Amino acid sequence: MIEATGLRARKKARTHDAIADAAISLFLAHGFDQVSINDIAAAAEISKPTLFRYFATKEDLVLHRFADHNGEAARVVRDRRPGDSPLTALHRHFRDGLDRHEPLTGLNDHPAVVAFHRLVFTTPSLAGRLTRYMIEDEKALAGALGPGIESRLRAAQVLAVQRVLAQTNWQKIAEGRTAHDVYPEAVADADLAFAQLR
Repeated sequence: MIEATGLRARKKARTHDAIADAAISLFLAHGFDQVSINDIAAAAEISKPTLFRYFATKEDLVLHRFADHNGEAARVVRDRRPGDSPLTALHRHFRDGLDRHEPLTGLNDHPAVVAFHRLVFTTPSLAGRLTRYMIEDEKALAGALGPGIESRLRAAQVLAVQRVLAQTNWQKIAEGRTAHDVYPEAVADADLAFAQLR
């Protein structure tokens, strides 16, 4: 029975990924607003009701990749090394992401990643939906930092800084520079930003 359950879960995950991949390919080729749910269902060879069992909205077809990182800042704070302040742990985590050229840091020059970020940042409905994810992250981080308005303010500031850093990195790469070339500036910007937060 466990094996059958595992097989179902793997099949469901494959279907989820296939639908999302088909949608993103269409969005990148034609633009988010020009592609319908019917187009996506046809490309993924599924029905509309099946699509909606996997994704509640059209925006979720794109932003599920960000959803995978929901609550990440709060986890970093909760799992930080003994003796580290929350800000030190968050700074280190962002710097580690720059070292790995994580797409969420904006410091990734793979053409598909650059195109994906352009799609998200230039489509109003996607940018609006992304804000909702950020608000959820802000609440989770505030909860990890402690009670009161001070924790809420600190959480909002940290996430705003990370967003600005990521968009700045992406913008430089979108203008034609390489991630390798932008990296020293990205590190310096992150160090400056987190120093200002302190």
